Formats: sequence, structure tokens, C-alpha cells
Amino acid sequence: MKPLFLLITLSLSLALRAAEPGFPKFASASVNPLATEAAVKAYQKGGNAVDAAVATGLTLGVVDGHNSGIGGGCFFVIRAADGSITCIDGREIAPSKAHRDMYIIQGKVDDEASKTGALAPGIPGALRAYELALKKHGKLKLADLLLPAAEIAEKGFPIDEVYERKLAATAEKLRKFPASAAVFFKADGSPLKKGDILVQKDLAKTYRAIAEHGTAWFYEGEYAQKVEAWMKENGGIMTAADIAGYKAIEREPVKGKYRGYDIVAMPPPSSGGVHVAQILQVMEHFPISKLSDAQRVHVITEAMKLAFADRAYWLGDPDFAKVPRGLVDLGYAKDLAAKIDLSKTTNVPSHNMPPHWEGDIFGKHTTFTCSADAEGNWVTLNQTINTAFGCKVIVPGTGVLLNDEMDDFSVQPGVPNAFKLIGAEANAVAAGKRPLSSMSPTIILKDGQPVLCTGAAGGPTIITQALLLISNVLDRGLEPNAALKQPRFHQQWAPDELKIEKAFGEQTLEDLEKLGHKLDKVTTFGACQAITWDAERKLLVPAHDPRVPGKADGQ
Repeated sequence: MKPLFLLITLSLSLALRAAEPGFPKFASASVNPLATEAAVKAYQKGGNAVDAAVATGLTLGVVDGHNSGIGGGCFFVIRAADGSITCIDGREIAPSKAHRDMYIIQGKVDDEASKTGALAPGIPGALRAYELALKKHGKLKLADLLLPAAEIAEKGFPIDEVYERKLAATAEKLRKFPASAAVFFKADGSPLKKGDILVQKDLAKTYRAIAEHGTAWFYEGEYAQKVEAWMKENGGIMTAADIAGYKAIEREPVKGKYRGYDIVAMPPPSSGGVHVAQILQVMEHFPISKLSDAQRVHVITEAMKLAFADRAYWLGDPDFAKVPRGLVDLGYAKDLAAKIDLSKTTNVPSHNMPPHWEGDIFGKHTTFTCSADAEGNWVTLNQTINTAFGCKVIVPGTGVLLNDEMDDFSVQPGVPNAFKLIGAEANAVAAGKRPLSSMSPTIILKDGQPVLCTGAAGGPTIITQALLLISNVLDRGLEPNAALKQPRFHQQWAPDELKIEKAFGEQTLEDLEKLGHKLDKVTTFGACQAITWDAERKLLVPAHDPRVPGKADGQ
């Protein structure tokens, strides 16, 4: 499962009636109870939602490390108490020796090299992004948030069923790397099971070193030197200079409209913000709340298909590719909506052409968890190391799992990645470039005040999970926990199939097949979190996905 953990820090003002438990001062939700508890403790120390988000992120890197950690990257969307919006890009970057054809080995594409081992990681950005978020909007120091997470890593914690499942699925690859095997396997060579205590002493030492010496220890000091030495011994290309040169940057948010609400989301290299807004704006041309289940799924699926076709062609790092702002143009959404036939599926052979695609582009350098506080700070944080356990490598002596984010590039245009996504030249590998991401941290506002925030984990399904949560709350009037219990579906254009949870029931599934959809029926997928504001009770209402272990809590 891709990224991540979902951390949302929310605040203030959702005009939705919720009977679900809420909190007057602060709320947080994540995929692990220890991470949510870290958020609450950060707030109790005098922190705000931003501090809580970082605390959750750092703790998830310990207790949910198969999804995210300081060896990976992240995106922040922050609506601060003063009303300002900050988008922080902590996405990984391709090393300086990376190039378009680096995965063509002996004349053939080696797509495993972008997923496992020394050629798979990008330069990690999570720590730099945490640091920037705290500097702009936090109240606590990074060390205040690192040390409690270090203690959990050192003492250990019992792994849950999700951790056990991910570990079992990747055991053979993890065994190839001694430092990884030493952490995740028992003395008899078998992987840890649910309830076994996972102790990560080297990771604890790394966290404490960063707390004492600052992020320079990681980016410019001992950590970077250890990574470079390992890369040289194992055929990698990342250098200490690459790591030292990493910068987290601020970007202008994606802004969209949906039924009188304002959408604020992460811009490219996140594709999530663009396409959550794009799909919702297409959906606005249909009476979603009045449709039958099959009709509703059909319309939204067709909108997903159109958006993912655009994603495959247009989306990439805006510092390298011209990504049109017209993808979220309301007129373009109307044109796409007109292509949807209510009586049958429509073939989508390729991308469409948004308005002003030649010149009006997104500017250069401009696990998901959530938390919120009564001051008005809302923070959505998506972070990841990509596939389970990233590239499977722990550099000896560091405890840090490296990401495999190079697989989020198009290793060659048209070649599917681990999530069956394909891309074009806009997302081709290049030195210093950030790979395209599906992470979709999103905040919804009404009359300038935040009312809902959400995000998810699960590769490209992150986009569709987020928009379905938004639609279930805004279109169907569901409370956040009830909205997360609704069955899900996902269509990403290629492959042309509708991934759909069986909980919809046989009749709806049959009706969709009659409309022409090829179904991939699954029991469950994804992991989404959300927070809403109950204006009547003046409470923040956090919600975590019932499909995975997690916790929603507050003060």
C-alpha cells in the first residue's frame, strides 16, 4: 500500500450536522493509535495542529514504517489560523546521476530496479518539509516531537495485522538486505507476526541524533555519508552531495469549486489535487445525490476515467513539464461532463485538451493523517515511502527505510509502474526532478472557513478515496465516520477496469456490468481519514477508516 499515513490537522467551522463524537479544542485521526496519541500529546505540550501533524508523521515513521518515514517524502496543505494557505512540497527528488533511460539494462526495461535496491530511492524530503512547516506555523521544536517517537522505536511496540501482512508479502525482498532482515525477522529467520514486539534501536539513535544536532546531521552529516558509502558498495547513484542539496519548497495551491464549496489542494508534482478538483467539477453537472447506486458509480467512474487519461499525459513536476492550469477550469469540466453517456460506458482513447494548455501552466517553485485545533489551524499531511517497505533497504547503522519513489516516474513512457499507472514524457526520469504523486491532501472551505479535510493511502486510489469521501459528506450528507464506511470504487483509465468493493451488492454490480463496466471485485481497499467541523455543537469530529487499525481522538 502506498503512502503513507494520513495526518490531517483541522480546525473550525464545518456547517454539517454530526452526531458522531467530537472535541472542542483539538482533533486528530491516523492509521495507528500510537501516532494519534502522539498528536494529542503534542497538543497538550502547547503545540497546535501543525505540531500535532509532525508528531504524527514522525511516529508513523516508527509504528507504520512500511508506509512512510524520514526516508521518504510528503506533502503538506495547511490552512493556518490567520486564514493563509501554505502548500509544502517535500517530495523526493531524483539523484543528480539519474537519467531518462537509467532503467534500460542490457537493452530491456528493468522495471524491478525502480522498485527494489540501490537504484530505486529518490532523495528523501520529509524531514525538510517537517522543519519548514514548524518554522512557518508551529509552536514546538522538532526535537520536542522526535524524542517521544525515538522512545517508542527503542522500547518497541506490538505490530498489528496490517504490518504483519505487509511484512509477509515483502519478506523475500527484505531478506536480500542484511540490515533490513535484522530488524524485521526473528532469530529463526521468520518474519515478525501480529503481537510480536518490533524494536528499532538504530532508528531511535537516528531520531535522537537529529533532535540533538538538527536536520543538518541527516542531510549534510553522518546519515548522508553512510548512505553514500552504501550506494557506492551496492551499485547506487545517490551521493552525499545529492542529499545535502535537497530543499523543501512552497507552491501555490490548486483551487477548485464544488457546489458552493471551495477546494484547496496540493499542486503538481501531486496529481491528487488537480484530479480531485477536476473529477468533482465534472460531477457537479450531475444530480449525484438523487441517482441510484449504479447510476452514481457509473457517472463518477466515467469522470475518473477522463481525469486519469489526462493524468497520464499532462502531469509531472512543474519545474520540468508544462502542466496546464486548465485541467481545473470550470468550462473544461463542463466539456468533459458532456462526454459522459448515462446509458453506457464511453471509450476514452486518450487525453483531452484543456484550455490554454500552451501557456497557462502551474508555476515553478511555487500514510495521511489529520488533526485540527480550535484556533483555526487545519493541516492535511500525506507522506510515503511508496510501496510496502519502500525499496526494502535499511542502510546499516541508520534504521531508516529508503523509499522506492523512482518507480513513480515513468521508467519508460507507456510502461506501467507498481500501481499499473502509465505516464508520458511529462513524468519521465530526469536528474533533480520530482516524480508524480497521487497523494491528495485536501481542505474544503465554505465562505472562507474550513469545513472538511481529508486524504488517504493506497497509490492511485488515494485520489478516488478522497473525492468519494468529499462527495459522501457534501452530496449525501453523511457524517464522516459513516461516509468512510461506504463501499468504494476506483477507475484509473489504464487498465480499463472498475475496481469495486463487493459491499455494493450483487444487483448494483450486475447493473454496472450491463452499462459496460469491466469489474474487478474486491473485498476492501484503501485507508482514508477525515475531520469535519460540527457548527451546531462547535466540535471537531475526527474519523478514521474502519478498513484498517487506527484511532480518532482529541481534546
